[in-house]
Amino acid sequence: MKPTAALYSRLRRLPLTTKQVSNGFYKGTGTGAMGRHTKHGGYVIEWRKVRTYVVPEQLKDCKLTPFVTMQMRPSKGRFEGDPKGALSGEAYLKRWKIENGID
Repeated sequence: MKPTAALYSRLRRLPLTTKQVSNGFYKGTGTGAMGRHTKHGGYVIEWRKVRTYVVPEQLKDCKLTPFVTMQMRPSKGRFEGDPKGALSGEAYLKRWKIENGID
């Protein structure tokens, strides 16, 4: 015996939420802990729990490069405007009016 197509569409498995199960259920992210908390508020890493990734032999001589060239220097700019600085409310509103028009 099989359910009808309309009923079967309602019987799909959906992810659980905390509202669908009893108290004390914590879904988590599936990452796991790499250590434990101490009674003094610290954290001790347990090295047997730390994930290690082994690079396959095919990737050892890979010629891929980063997306950004290593010769790129960090660019720094200066704010020419309000003497209070770039983060002031007046500078933001002035810039918004220039770019978006006056409403």
